[in-house]
Amino acid sequence: MSATQPNDLPLSGVRVIDFTQVMLGPVCTQMLADYGADVIKIERKGAGDLSRSTFEPVAGHDNPVFCSLNRNKRSAALDLKNPDHMAAVRVLITGADVVVNNFRAGVMDRMGLGYDDCRRLNPRIIYAVGTGFGETGPYSHKGGQDVLAQAMSGVMARRADDSHPLSIYATTFADYSAGMHLVQGILLALLQRNRTGEGQKVSVALYNSMLAAQMQEAAMIMNADSDINWAAMPLTGVFETSDGAVVVVGAFKPNPLRDICAALDIPDLSPDPRFATLQSQFRHKSELHAMFRERYKTQTTAYWLERLEAQDLLCAPVRNLREALVDPQTLHNEMVIEGCDGDLRMQLVGSPIRMSRAPVGMRIPPPRLGEHTEEVLAEARDSTVVHSNR
Repeated sequence: MSATQPNDLPLSGVRVIDFTQVMLGPVCTQMLADYGADVIKIERKGAGDLSRSTFEPVAGHDNPVFCSLNRNKRSAALDLKNPDHMAAVRVLITGADVVVNNFRAGVMDRMGLGYDDCRRLNPRIIYAVGTGFGETGPYSHKGGQDVLAQAMSGVMARRADDSHPLSIYATTFADYSAGMHLVQGILLALLQRNRTGEGQKVSVALYNSMLAAQMQEAAMIMNADSDINWAAMPLTGVFETSDGAVVVVGAFKPNPLRDICAALDIPDLSPDPRFATLQSQFRHKSELHAMFRERYKTQTTAYWLERLEAQDLLCAPVRNLREALVDPQTLHNEMVIEGCDGDLRMQLVGSPIRMSRAPVGMRIPPPRLGEHTEEVLAEARDSTVVHSNR
């Protein structure tokens, strides 16, 4: 995918001062940068974003973890205890549209860069904050992290079968969800500012995002005192085949059990009293799945997919990420984007949002630590001169 010029993108002209690190904040600011915002990433001098040093031995500016979250941004490595650097940051905020941070509650205030401080510098500022549990309340000063949010929100306890051991969800579900919620909040605040002329604070918490992801289940508990578990439905499951595994969702059909039996070439079990109703299927799920498992193991994944799809059943192969990244649909969807940084060629996952007039590309490679420091400081000095001459 070729990069669109910044002036053609929806967030062209929006400047973001980015104090974020690791994932929640950077995934948010990368989305803003992808769609044209000028994102200035403020990093600690000499160290930078923690994700630069994650997962040795690929550490440093070429670390894929860091690169995956920081394309299309500029990096300024600053010492905020240095009065000149802090003065430059304040000048940048004065001319910015958005400030984003994902520190623990109180950290930005102690640096003199809290919401009230920034609002005094710039009443139009959108001040966006990502935390673990919220800026106030009993857990506000507790270290926030993806796995903790999974555990405390109830997500980790949700399993297809209570006999399965508790485990950590293997990708950063909370960080990504909260980061996308933070993008939404920033865009909503920018729209409101267009009408009112005033900025505001926007806040998102990992914990809240995980609760929101369970809105259907929560509504059942609070209003019907009942549990719902989509992964535990009796005609849904993951089944090993002779060369892999398939997942089948037996739903949205008048008699999905009859169709599953036809695909598996076994007698129709739907008249059997043990399986005739949804309630009886739940009670006898272990028996039903034992029969399914025995049958699926006799043939390949491709064989069963063909038969299941012939019955118009929802099904898919179970694959790993390496397989998914080279799938024809992934390539057709242009979900892998490429860019170069000197002699280094890199591939990254692109934006899942498709806009016909704003395709995403890698305009700026993930920056080296402090790569744009002098450029950014010069812009701050120029802004100071402009303000002083008004």
